Amino acid sequence: MEGNKVKTSRRIFLRNAVALSVGAIILPSTVMAEKQVAAFQAGTVDDSLANLFESAQVEESDKITIKTPDIAENGKVVPIEITADLAKVESITIFAEKNPMPLVGKFNFAGNRKGWLKTRIKMGGTGNVIAIVKADGKLYKASREIKVTIGGCGG
Repeated sequence: MEGNKVKTSRRIFLRNAVALSVGAIILPSTVMAEKQVAAFQAGTVDDSLANLFESAQVEESDKITIKTPDIAENGKVVPIEITADLAKVESITIFAEKNPMPLVGKFNFAGNRKGWLKTRIKMGGTGNVIAIVKADGKLYKASREIKVTIGGCGG
């Protein structure tokens, strides 16, 4: 009987150890996913930033270039190109300030990559496009106003 008790205790111990290990891996990613969902659902740029980044301290940078047309004829498809002349770029996050949900997307970079991306975004009306670049653990910001003649977010 005593030998059987030892085997049961060892099984319970191993089962609990595995469960805790799996929980330690899954729990942080679940919290991260909840923050990302909250960032996309946020109604302001500041609320999105608070959910995406632990430090909301962002400094203006002239090393970030946002290329867009001055006037977008259709807000459904606005071409945008962002270049960050910064070392160790980790991510570029795009916001369309006047959209009902301003977070457009966050693009992560692996390793020591050049901070460059080109995409198309949707804009609900005339407003600022804001690029937040995370480089070497710090946050940098640049913005550019785009005039939209036909809205893309239901307009």
